[in-house]
Parts: sequence; C-alpha cells; structure tokens
Amino acid sequence: SQRPNIVLVLADDLGFSDLGSYGSEISTPNLDAIAEEGLRFSNYHTAANCAPARAMLLTGVDAHLAGVPNIPEMLPPELQQYEHYQGVLGDNVVTVATLLEDAGYHTYLAGKWHLGAGPGKLPSQRGFQRTVALADSGADNWEQRPYIPLYDTANWYADGEPYQLPDDFYSSRFLVDKTIEFIDGNLADDEPFFAYLSLQAVHIPVQAPQTYIDRYMSVYDEGWDALREARRSRSIELGLVPPGTDMVRMPTTDNWSALSDEQRRYEAKRMAVYGAMVEAMDHHLGRLFDYLKAVGQYDNTLIIFTSDNGAEASGSAYPFSFAARQGPSSLGYSRDYESLGLKGSYNTISPSFASAAASPLSLFKFYAGEGGMRVPMIIAGPSVSEVGEINHAFSFVTDITPTLLSFAGVTTPKDRYRGRPIEPMVGKDLMPLITGKVDRVYEESDSVGYELAGHAALFQGDYKLLFTRGPLGDGQWHLYDIVRDPGETNDLAEAQPARLQTMLSAYQRYVRENKVLEVPAGYSHTKQLLINVLYHQFKTPVLIAMLTALILLPFWVAYRMKKRPS
Repeated sequence: SQRPNIVLVLADDLGFSDLGSYGSEISTPNLDAIAEEGLRFSNYHTAANCAPARAMLLTGVDAHLAGVPNIPEMLPPELQQYEHYQGVLGDNVVTVATLLEDAGYHTYLAGKWHLGAGPGKLPSQRGFQRTVALADSGADNWEQRPYIPLYDTANWYADGEPYQLPDDFYSSRFLVDKTIEFIDGNLADDEPFFAYLSLQAVHIPVQAPQTYIDRYMSVYDEGWDALREARRSRSIELGLVPPGTDMVRMPTTDNWSALSDEQRRYEAKRMAVYGAMVEAMDHHLGRLFDYLKAVGQYDNTLIIFTSDNGAEASGSAYPFSFAARQGPSSLGYSRDYESLGLKGSYNTISPSFASAAASPLSLFKFYAGEGGMRVPMIIAGPSVSEVGEINHAFSFVTDITPTLLSFAGVTTPKDRYRGRPIEPMVGKDLMPLITGKVDRVYEESDSVGYELAGHAALFQGDYKLLFTRGPLGDGQWHLYDIVRDPGETNDLAEAQPARLQTMLSAYQRYVRENKVLEVPAGYSHTKQLLINVLYHQFKTPVLIAMLTALILLPFWVAYRMKKRPS
C-alpha cells in the first residue's frame, strides 16, 4: 500500500484559545474542520519561546542538549561561552527530516527556521530537500524587511542560498503556495512526502489584509477582560477545561475602563488585526487542504497543527511612548491607526490582550506558566480513531518526532546515527493515544522538566511544579494540579509538601542531566534583547550603557510613580 504523507503545520505565538475549536471568536473554519475530522489535545505543552520549541519539535531532544536553551537574540555573553548555549541546532542531534529522507520521504520546509544560518546549520543541510526558510526570529509579513534592529535585513534562504521575496509577498499566502509547489513537484513519483509548514502568523509584527481586518473592527470594543472571560466560558463549554476552571488576573493586565476613548479604539484595532491575521492563516491553510484533496492525497496524509509557544505579550501597553517607538521608527515603520496591520505598519498586541489569547491560562510567551506552554494541537488523518474527540492526556513537544517516525514506520535511532554519536530522543510515541489504544503515554511517575532563562517547570502525572522569576513571579516554587486547575490558581505546595519535595528532586535531576545553567544575576530577557540590539547597531559599550539607560528611564519613572502612596 502507498506509504502515508505527513504535513506538520506550526503557527507562531498562537494562544491556547485563538482557534474557534479552542474557544475563540476568531473564524477558523478550516482548522475547525480538521479538528472535527481528527483529535484535539487539551493538555499539550511546548517550550515558552520559539527556537527551543522548534529544536525539540524536530529532534525529540531537550532544547539544552540540542544547543538551543534560548533564542540566540536573548542569550547573555556569560552563557554563550558554553558550546550547548549557542542558540543554534547542534550537530549532536538528528532531525526528523533527515530520518524521513533516509527512509525515502521527500522533505520540504516553507517558513521560519530560526535554528541557525551558519555552515551546516540551514535546513537544506539538516534533512530538508526543498526549502524556503526565514533564518531570523521573525520578519515583516508584507515585504523583505526586518522587524527589529538586530537584523540588517530579513534573512530568507531558498535551498541554501540567499533569497529575495516576490513583490506580492504576504507570508501566509506565500508559504502555503511554496508548500503546494514543493509537494506538486515530486507528486508523480509516488514517494511519500513530509512537509513542514512553519508560518509567521501571528508573530510580531501582527499584520493582515484589510478585508480580514474589517471583519473584526467592532469585535473587541468591550476590552480584554470581557474577552478573557468569554473565552474561558467557551473553553469550558467545549470540554477543553473542567467546569469551574478559575483564572488569575495577570499583573500585566491594565484597567480597560481607565483608558480614554481614543486608547480603547486603538487597542481594539490592535486586536482586530490579530484576529484578522489568524483568520487569514486559516484561509490559506484551507487552500493547502483543498489541494491535497484535489490531487488525491488528503486521505493518505497525517496533518498535525500546533503552535511553537503561547501568546506573545511583548507588545507595549503604551505603543506611542518614546521607548516603544524607537525600534519600529528606526526601521521606517508607522503605528498610525488607519494603516495598522497593512504594509509599512508595525502592530502588536499588548500584555492585556495577550492574557485573553491565553485564556483561561496564566502568563504567556517567555514564561513557564500554562499560558506560555499549553497550546492547541490538532492531529487528523490515517490512524486517528478518536475522531472529533478531545484528548486530555499530557503530551510534550519532544513527543512529535517519535510520533512521526512511528507513524511512518521508521526506526528511532538510539545514541548513534550514520556512524556518529547523537543525543537519544526523550519524547514519547503518541500513536497509541492517537489510535485509542491507551489513555495516556506518560506514567504517573514519569517527569518532564523544562527551563527557560531561569523560569522553570516540571510535569509529573497531573501535577506541575512552577518557578517564575521576577518581576512577574515571586522567585518561589509553586505546585499545581493542572488537570483540575489549568489556570494555576490554587497553589498546593503547603498542602502537599511530600509531593513538592519529590518533584523538586526530579527537577534537580533534570538540571544535571540536561546541563542547565543558571542565568546571570539580574538577567532579564527583554533587557538582554535590548543590549544585543544596541551592540549590533553601535558596537560601543559606553554608548550602549547610555542608550540603555535612556530607553529604560520611562519604565523606572512609571515604576516609581506606582510606588507612591495614593
């Protein structure tokens, strides 16, 4: 019989409740249809930022051992002296693309790579036969333009060579077009294909065609609290989270009613563009699914859709402040209301609306709270027996590569491949879940550790150990039952001290086995990104210090004002 194909679709910064089938008001009919034909996962977890998630997704190995403990843009120099803290995919891991190619699959990548662009690091040298790849953490969706001053240009490559985007570029449309082109190019030889479609939606800058934006222009006028609550209610109704699921109100969420009419109008449009970008993504994915049906490959293709991490909250709450304007203005971007989301504009959502995108979870991208790590995952196609159902079992991003290999009938290598040592995969094969043979693949005693820039988590059974550094966290360990309390509202550390200690010991073992290093004192991922940007631009330490102080001054003033007694 014909061997099955695989399409792996990765959204960027998509929140837990950003799809209709996960409780959203955003129209996503094509992905919702896939959910009805397949299996939704309510307890799937990934890394809390992009490159580590991609490394684990494609190798089945923990990000630290794979060489990508954080994105390179946020690594401090103190840690970059270590070989496994470079932020690029190490030569000690083998990708799922390499393994599938060696098994006779055609392998394709269209979209964001972000795992290295140096010698031997591009995807064309890591198992992908045809590629059009963005090497950076993100880029403009309308043209070949960098989105932060850390890059001199948007670094796109095609089949290993620098690539110039077409004049009519829009990211979701273009990347789906290239995926179809790659598949179609070898369809006649009847060999199976693995297509990795790594979308830019909905990474900063948040941009979308006007026709989609118009559909959401009045949707968010009630603000972020109303939206967060509506999505919580809908996710309970759909059965994604338990009845009575509670939520915390994040300290980064502003008071909607305290904003001026003009501020509320602008914030609502920021979110309207976000909704539009998600719907545009869904529309173009629909074209891919229609193509697969037209060429007779849809029923023989396993489709996995998920996100690299939770919702992005780095957009400024004060987009017209001096500090927030500097980066976009230096790149020639506009933040005008009328053109927001269109070509030449720079748009984000603030932490307040990001809390709604993560609803009903806590925190968001860059943090180990559920809102940063728990994301949608839909699996549809051959072998999926629980059609239209929701699977509540814990699963992790390192499970994807072992699952794809199992589905394709490819043996998972141990600790050597092609005559060289490699890191063995730690993920689980999810096929027994997908086929309905088991209720869970992780035993109660199994533990999965995680660390990003000093934030940490450990999953064991229904429980999660969580450590969040300041300023959003208190620097203490907390214990949650994330099956019954996915919003992380009820800390069980005092009530279950024995479990706490057992899980702390498991986390320390994870640190040792995965060579996790402590971040320098005073480390902040936003500050480090700023320092790295300034160093790239000016290369002068004194000037960097002066500009850093200047840009951070408004935040210090705001902090002092908040500290004043009322």
